[in-house]
Amino acid sequence: MKNVVIIGAGKIGRMAAHLLARSGEYQVHVVDAHEQSWRDSIAGLAGATGATVDFAKQSDLDANLQGRWALISCAPFFCNPLIAERAKAHGVHYLDLTEDVAVTKQVMSLARDASTAFVPQCGLAPGYITIAANHLAKPMSEIHELRCRVGALPQFPSNQLKYNLTWSTSGLVNEYCNPCEALVDGKMTLLPPLENLEEFTIHGTEYEAFNTSGGLGSLGESLAGRARNVNYKTIRYPGHCKLMKFLLNDLGFIDRREELCTIFDRSVPATKQDVIVIVCVAIGIENGKLVEKTDARRVPAKEIDGKHWTGIQITTAAGVCAMLDLLNEGKIPQRGFVRMEDVRYEDFIENRFGRHYAV
Repeated sequence: MKNVVIIGAGKIGRMAAHLLARSGEYQVHVVDAHEQSWRDSIAGLAGATGATVDFAKQSDLDANLQGRWALISCAPFFCNPLIAERAKAHGVHYLDLTEDVAVTKQVMSLARDASTAFVPQCGLAPGYITIAANHLAKPMSEIHELRCRVGALPQFPSNQLKYNLTWSTSGLVNEYCNPCEALVDGKMTLLPPLENLEEFTIHGTEYEAFNTSGGLGSLGESLAGRARNVNYKTIRYPGHCKLMKFLLNDLGFIDRREELCTIFDRSVPATKQDVIVIVCVAIGIENGKLVEKTDARRVPAKEIDGKHWTGIQITTAAGVCAMLDLLNEGKIPQRGFVRMEDVRYEDFIENRFGRHYAV
């Protein structure tokens, strides 16, 4: 069995530990800053172990990476540069879930002369959305538009934001505040967050989508020279974007992000009844004709192995666990920086973990 460390025992770390340990092919070791968190994560998982660590302390990381085959970082995005650095030092394969562009560029730099694979941004968005969008556009000789849209939404919205917390609050605020990479008229550019609002309807439900940071991953850069426009937007229920602009711009919380996180954690309820909405649209020339292709799917919270898991847990953990499996099977590069565009859609969706997207 391959020995894997999961760094961070929050919502996603717990699900990843469950999926990998239950597969019978991975020896799982979970580490977290809070002892109770990692103990809860490994409870009932045969052979799983855990430890308490400080993510910012090199000696703690080194002690838990020695002799491991791979690590999955489910830690806050700002912890990942040091984690990636220590993974390289120990010759450990590195996978993470971050949407943060600056952090990913640091990981990319570390990967240049690495002896192992560095696979950042391999959760939901970026991650699966990149693989799915690239799959739609691949047969096209010219790509006019490639639109990636993802939202983690409450099934039963009841507040003015029409939103409940489902994942990292700091990650949420970060993507609402930072510039958004996009390919526009064939050139990589930065767009302002919370702009370019659009509305659409799927199966009778109305949604809106707007620019947010990080979800595109490296797809825009990879398609530069072949595609005209490639962009990513976050999906919400109508009205959410207007209220976020009020909070961030009018009230100035864009300069007080930690304060806004504290307010959200205190005042916006979390939910275990969520649904993940995923939409990819590709428009371009295929077999000499202008065509439009759409892949739209919903992944709701559900019970797996007798336990309730949220949609965001299922999709994010399934994404990174599938990538770990593909790495183990030799279906993705074994060293250096690995892009989601390097992954065959068929390999991902047929994987035992990737199948959670096949709904």
